[in-house]
Amino acid sequence: MKVTVVGAGAVGATCADNIARRELATELVILDIKEGLAEGKAQDMMQTATLLGFDTRITGSTNDYSKTAGSDVVVITSGIPRKPGMTREELIGTNAGIVKGVCQNILQHSPNAIIIVISNPMDTMTYLALQSTGLPKHRIIGMGGILDSARFKYQLSQRLQCSPADLNAVVVGGHGDTTMIPLISKATWNSVPVTKFLTADEQTQIVNDTMVGGATLTKLLGTSAWYAPGAAGAALVEAIVRDEKKLFTCCVALDGEYGQKDICMGVPVTIGRNGWEKIVDFSLDATEQAAFNKSADAVRSMNDVLKTL
Repeated sequence: MKVTVVGAGAVGATCADNIARRELATELVILDIKEGLAEGKAQDMMQTATLLGFDTRITGSTNDYSKTAGSDVVVITSGIPRKPGMTREELIGTNAGIVKGVCQNILQHSPNAIIIVISNPMDTMTYLALQSTGLPKHRIIGMGGILDSARFKYQLSQRLQCSPADLNAVVVGGHGDTTMIPLISKATWNSVPVTKFLTADEQTQIVNDTMVGGATLTKLLGTSAWYAPGAAGAALVEAIVRDEKKLFTCCVALDGEYGQKDICMGVPVTIGRNGWEKIVDFSLDATEQAAFNKSADAVRSMNDVLKTL
């Protein structure tokens, strides 16, 4: 099994580190446009192999896509963060060019790869990857909902004072502070609805704290988070390469599911060796469906920018 991570920044390197530690691939390639960065991080990780007990072979490459040939799964983390004064059109324009170019180069050498998109704005970049490559929709997956759901469980565990591992809780919709929808009505603590243990005000606070989870970390760190996003990307890789049939919220192409078409958004899907396999209907109530539709409108607004490029 061969996996490539494109982008050797904090998120990409953390994702690669998790993949290596969990031995999800026999060969792992890290690629970056910055001279020497991927090679350096690959060597650094390989020097932990005897200490951590993994046998994954890690190599780095400065923009040489031939080294990625034969990859089964490719994780795209490359792109720039939004900077002060930058419009969303400028961000999308820059990152769209990067993501489109990465996809084209990857598929020249790995035509059967499953592509995982982490680059932001993730919903729009996932839609771009699908439209620009023409790949079957099951082979294009946006990671965001896995991260958002992990942050939701964290907030619930803090309030309930319980283990996050005992919680089932998902976030659907767009991967953004105003577009994600934490489904607290469906969250459970070992099969018991969490709403039995939380007041209405507590539920509202947990939902709100989840939605600004990324912004909160950016404010604290002075930059975007990387541990949880990297781990979320690796968890998705694991579900694919080990054919786990795991249920994750991922950004995938909708064709009537959840009342939406011609859009990529976060919904519960099963993940296996061939990518995402089926969309699971969580039967949203009227309020949740209205929020999902509103989220879809916001994501489409972002996607429309692609038409102007």
